[in-house]
Amino acid sequence: MFIQSENISLRATEPADAPSIYHWENDRSVWQVSDTIMPYSLFQIEQFILNNTDLFSSKQIRLMIDSKVSKQTIGCIDLYDFDPFHERIGLGLLIAEPFRNKGFAGEAISLIEQYIFATLQLNQIYCLIGADNTHSIKLFEKAGYERCGVRKVWIKTPKGFIDQLEYQKINPDRIMKLKES
Repeated sequence: MFIQSENISLRATEPADAPSIYHWENDRSVWQVSDTIMPYSLFQIEQFILNNTDLFSSKQIRLMIDSKVSKQTIGCIDLYDFDPFHERIGLGLLIAEPFRNKGFAGEAISLIEQYIFATLQLNQIYCLIGADNTHSIKLFEKAGYERCGVRKVWIKTPKGFIDQLEYQKINPDRIMKLKES
């Protein structure tokens, strides 16, 4: 267990997670959100897990979200586009369908922010959300992320192009220090 709250824990990926990740990555209903256009093989997923160990060299890492109540893996968090010089990182989140709308996503965001801001000591987190993804927009806005940009007609969907919204959250400790100076 990496970090935990009352209801969930975040942890490193294990080889036993390959079937769940394989299922999620190949679910075409989330491809638009994950910017995927081709399926992944189980072998590719297994290789990713084995190489998912060093944020500083790969600039990304995936963490699994476990429910402490059901003892099931309910989703994952991706940290990507890690930039240690500019002290920022991208955040992606997936909660498996049966576990959505139960507060787990917000709790996972809160936990990962603790790691990003306190342990990695980064300045900011950003996320990219399709303009039609109202659940994610509400989730990140509720978590204190501010909309900072729009990429016009950015994502191609079967119904045509949609905008991609950019959100960011600045490390609250850094904001407080700036205000004190």
